[in-house]
Amino acid sequence: MRIATWNINSVRLRLEQVLRLIKDQNINIICLQETKTQDEYFPYDSFKKIGMNYQYYRGEKSYNGVAILSNFKLEDENFINWCGKNDTRHISVKLNKNIELHNFYIPAGGDEPDILKNPKFDHKISFLNEMKQYFLKDKTTNKILVGDLNIAPLENDVWSHKQLLNVVSHTPIETETLLGIIQSGEWADVMREIVPFSEKLYSWWSYRNRNWEVSNRGRRLDHFWVSKKLFSQVKSGVIYKDTRAWERPSDHVPIIVDIDI
Repeated sequence: MRIATWNINSVRLRLEQVLRLIKDQNINIICLQETKTQDEYFPYDSFKKIGMNYQYYRGEKSYNGVAILSNFKLEDENFINWCGKNDTRHISVKLNKNIELHNFYIPAGGDEPDILKNPKFDHKISFLNEMKQYFLKDKTTNKILVGDLNIAPLENDVWSHKQLLNVVSHTPIETETLLGIIQSGEWADVMREIVPFSEKLYSWWSYRNRNWEVSNRGRRLDHFWVSKKLFSQVKSGVIYKDTRAWERPSDHVPIIVDIDI
């Protein structure tokens, strides 16, 4: 099964790009973040035409929004109202009746990394702490967790560790909390299991960088985790940079993982 995750930064604006990725890369399941559309306007029919017959999505006008599209049956559709905010940042389904697939869009956190001065940053840290407690409760169910987690946790997940230490997405409180979730939840960080920690690895490049590929000032904000006991079934994984060069691209690129489930 080939599973992709992608912060698309408006599914209606970039519909043709999502369709192209699904068809060109033979994707079975794609998880989208920042769909930025209310459910009644989600392009259900366009995806159904290419065989994504099973679709679960939650959206809101202009912000957030998550979706799971599949040509395999999805079961037990669910979501959690993290931090009681009633925003659309999470959905989950079951695959083959026994593997939970969670799709997340974690709050970006604003500009100032201070939970006392910045409510957006406080929201982000509270969200992470709720996630940690939730996944601590059940370590027996096999799980896959994907999404835009808005944190680059390792030194080589950013273009400059020293210069970004005080920049939201790479501050110690964020990176330590996210790594704590991985460790306590017994997750395998798929891309970092495949690509050594010593190598730079990014999934996001700012729109401010016109020559993004030349400057290569990226961050690894997007993630694909599996329960440790599932990792032996992962066959391959790649951060698919090609989409960043497409016309009017998302600033994020997809992660594509082949897993035998």
